Amino acid sequence: MVMHRLWSTYTAAQHRVMFLPGALLVVLAMLWWLFDLEIRRAGGVGLGELPGPALHGWWMVYGFFPFFVFGFLFTAAPSWSGGPAVPRPAYVASGVLMALGGFAILAGLVVPGLALHLLGWSVAVWALLRTVSGAPAGDRLHTGIATAAAALGGVGCALFLAWAAADWPDALALAEAIGLWGFLTPTFLVVCHRMIPWFTSRIVPNYVMVRPYGPLWALLAGCLLHATLEVMQRRELLWWVDLPMAIIVFWFSSRWGVARGARQVRLLAMLHLGFLWAGLAFTLYAIDSLARYAGLSWNAGQAPLHALGIGFFASMLIGMASRVSLGHSGRKLEADATTWGLFWLIQAAVLPRLLPDLVPGLPLWLATLAGVLWLLAFVVWAGKYAPMYWRPRADGKAG
Repeated sequence: MVMHRLWSTYTAAQHRVMFLPGALLVVLAMLWWLFDLEIRRAGGVGLGELPGPALHGWWMVYGFFPFFVFGFLFTAAPSWSGGPAVPRPAYVASGVLMALGGFAILAGLVVPGLALHLLGWSVAVWALLRTVSGAPAGDRLHTGIATAAAALGGVGCALFLAWAAADWPDALALAEAIGLWGFLTPTFLVVCHRMIPWFTSRIVPNYVMVRPYGPLWALLAGCLLHATLEVMQRRELLWWVDLPMAIIVFWFSSRWGVARGARQVRLLAMLHLGFLWAGLAFTLYAIDSLARYAGLSWNAGQAPLHALGIGFFASMLIGMASRVSLGHSGRKLEADATTWGLFWLIQAAVLPRLLPDLVPGLPLWLATLAGVLWLLAFVVWAGKYAPMYWRPRADGKAG
């Protein structure tokens, strides 16, 4: 009886089914990575005889961020487009299959786990397509772009599975490029384009909402061009793409009122400040490319990638997932001191991960420190927010 009640509560809303395994896997995946990092320094390997760096890349792109992406989109997409809600069988099947896949991978069953994860992903994309196709004529653009990005991410998942199962060498580079530049970056950019000016307009007085679509299309095209150049191994040409993308992001940030928005409530400040990391990441990519173009011996290494992944994605995750969790559990949309501190802990984790790549000669243990700070932030975040997913709403309402 108790288990039935817990299951009914847990599956009562789309975000619950996705956010709970996402919160658990973000912690477990980083624990594995920190452990594997030390083993590989002594000559060890990753899970299931696959190399640790490739699996780390899978975890960061396909492993746990998608739980929060799908949990958010399952909740927001019907509201954005006016389409039908994602039905319970679809979001439960998607969440359970993806979660089983993630835990199987951590147990060393990498190929079966990847297959289960891909199956759950396919169900999620089908559910989003159903919402988009069932929406009336109107503003379906943001939902449609996010759904297309999720479908591209599914292609990347399949390519990673092909690499792991059949040792197809070209599939790994394609999977990594598609996952980062075809799925995650476009998804976060389109969510920011939709939500940051809208949230700001609800809080900042006399605010004029600016949300042009032309610059958004330019960013999305830039993502695909960046992926193409990465796969072609022409990083010395990336500055032609990434520098304009950085300018557009900073222009958006200025027009959306980052100076005013960041001084308002904490949940809004997180979104404005997190979005700045996208511009900084694109700037680092452009500087790295220009150094290669000029034939310099220095390059930025993995710093641009981690500015994007830790700075942009993780910051936005803390802001958006906290907001959804609070609002859909019947609590006030207010980030307390703990949540605000966790956001700044993520900011603190970015620097020690960037500096060893940007400044030659710095100790490598700084990268481990960044992982520890990331782990600490998400352990505390999971401890605070995960219980909301199996408990009834605080206001007594359904959902």
